[in-house]
Amino acid sequence: MKPVRKAVFPVAGLGTRFLPATKAFAKEMLPVVDKPLIQYAVDEAREAGIEQMIFVTGRGKGALEDYFDIAYELETTMRERGKSLAPLEPTRLPAGAVASVRQQEPLGLGHAVWCARDIVGDEPFAVLLPDDLMWGKPGCLAQMVAAYENVGGNIICAMDVPREKTSSYGIITPGAVDGALTEVKGLVEKPRPEEAPSTLGVVGRYILQPEVMRILDTQEKGAGGEIQLTDAMAALIGEQPFHGLTVDAVRYDCGDKAGFITANIALALERDDVGPAVRAFVADLK
Repeated sequence: MKPVRKAVFPVAGLGTRFLPATKAFAKEMLPVVDKPLIQYAVDEAREAGIEQMIFVTGRGKGALEDYFDIAYELETTMRERGKSLAPLEPTRLPAGAVASVRQQEPLGLGHAVWCARDIVGDEPFAVLLPDDLMWGKPGCLAQMVAAYENVGGNIICAMDVPREKTSSYGIITPGAVDGALTEVKGLVEKPRPEEAPSTLGVVGRYILQPEVMRILDTQEKGAGGEIQLTDAMAALIGEQPFHGLTVDAVRYDCGDKAGFITANIALALERDDVGPAVRAFVADLK
């Protein structure tokens, strides 16, 4: 069983739900308290043992690469002023740890993942959607890697979702259950509530075998007129082990304004520096 060393981050989206803030600003750089969304996802990947971060970008996303580069001018100025460089440490990745590739057309998540095929090569890989901020210890991907080391194959992050919202998710057709692991018998992309085979929804973390790229080579458009990763994953079911893992983590949908604000409040409340002030403000709300 090959280890999971690479992770794909599909970050080419335009962030239209956050306009005008994202007109000239990558949505993945929106801060939750004092770290951008992409930093939370990369930190989670590094905790799980990921060695190479593969950003699938689009036009105007250069800030993502700059963020994980060394900022000599900033660091020099901070040193001269006697300021600690500790806040910048998480943004400094080892040489070669970041790679990027362009998704030139917005053809869906499956297409975005396929764009990374040459960098992924013949290895299992993770996919992390930064919009889904997964908050837990150990991190969501670390829990998934631990499960992968036991059962191999493909692992997707599964969470119970309200039945009336199944049309917003890929939904699992469940098989045998072993603790937090559920055998995946089928996957349906965005089914209507009355047609959904369960309420186990797939959220933004995946560990996939490289064979999914071969399927994506010829994958046709699916729900929403996009090339769906769910459809390609479904083709692996029965060919390789496939499980959904219900992780011990809280999901904040930061692709949604309300979810983004909720994440800021929730994570701020856990902090020693800003938590007391935020708690006092919330307590005074009427």
